[in-house]
Amino acid sequence: MLWDIFCKVIDNHGDIGVCWRLSAQLAARGEQVRLWADDASALAWMAPGGCAGVQVMPWNAQSRPAEPGDAVIEAFGCELDPPVQREIAARSRARGRQPAWINLEYLSAESFARRSHGLPSPVLAGPAAGLTKHFFYPGFTTGTGGLLREPDLLWRQAQFDRRRWLGRWGVTPDPGTRVVSLFCYEPSVLDTLLAQLAHAPDRTHLLVTAGRAAAAVRTALARNAERDPDWNRSSALSISFLPLLTQTDFDHLLWASDLNFVRGEDSLVRALWAGKPLVWQLYPQHDDAHHAKLAAFLDWLEAPADLRAFHLAWNGAGGAPPDASSRAWSDCVLQGRARLLAQDDLATQLMRFALAPGRAPA
Repeated sequence: MLWDIFCKVIDNHGDIGVCWRLSAQLAARGEQVRLWADDASALAWMAPGGCAGVQVMPWNAQSRPAEPGDAVIEAFGCELDPPVQREIAARSRARGRQPAWINLEYLSAESFARRSHGLPSPVLAGPAAGLTKHFFYPGFTTGTGGLLREPDLLWRQAQFDRRRWLGRWGVTPDPGTRVVSLFCYEPSVLDTLLAQLAHAPDRTHLLVTAGRAAAAVRTALARNAERDPDWNRSSALSISFLPLLTQTDFDHLLWASDLNFVRGEDSLVRALWAGKPLVWQLYPQHDDAHHAKLAAFLDWLEAPADLRAFHLAWNGAGGAPPDASSRAWSDCVLQGRARLLAQDDLATQLMRFALAPGRAPA
């Protein structure tokens, strides 16, 4: 099959990251993919080697498919412009059936994801009036679309050399030093977290990702030093600032760390597959709708009380974060990962959905 995946980039680390992983996973299964993006510049560092079977195409007024593929995906509600809809309608008339037209939604553990997954959405107006899209919800439970997962993921994790990978970045932690990765926005309690790590009985090496996380940490360090120039007097906290990482190296960062702070959708999924204790920061919404989304995820994860409290503090829902990480954090993530591994992955489910009777390509 030929797949057309359309992406409007809001967060380079999220929208285009998910679309690229999906494209690559479809191609690995023998599919042909055209990824149409209004800004694909992040792929230069995210996936510099490209992927056989995936074409990255500019999506703008001058560039769009002359004829749509067998399956068309609107990623994260990016509505197709009228010329593309017109081509879908023309192909449908010419072949007597429409391409599989899928609205790939954002990831959520909330109950509406399961209720709405797979529902038809008739097109009532515009050039494609009379055709039907279908909602496709990634999710954490059966009855949803699942999560992106490569077939060889666990095998690659088993072959991973943690010490060698850390050494590439000049990190050689002493035995007993906890390695923590940080990929975040600007959490209000970041100063507090850094101070906690500096005063913890065990040493911590913090690996900070490039971009907003690095800027937030540098600002927090300056504030802590202004309040107390000797705040890290025992040097229990050491910090390395990493460059932009490819998707493969970002996965390796999560595998190499003992605790992972992640943000957004793509990195949450990758942290779950890493099987390490994690703290998730959601993209903040002005009406605090992300708090309900967080609560649903923590319920699914069966998170212990201290992990819930840390998430609430980290996401601006009040309180100070408790000491980071306990054995119970690790146990609940491993149990959640086991439940996810028992379900079909997102790419497999999309292929099955697109080929279902009545939606198979002409």
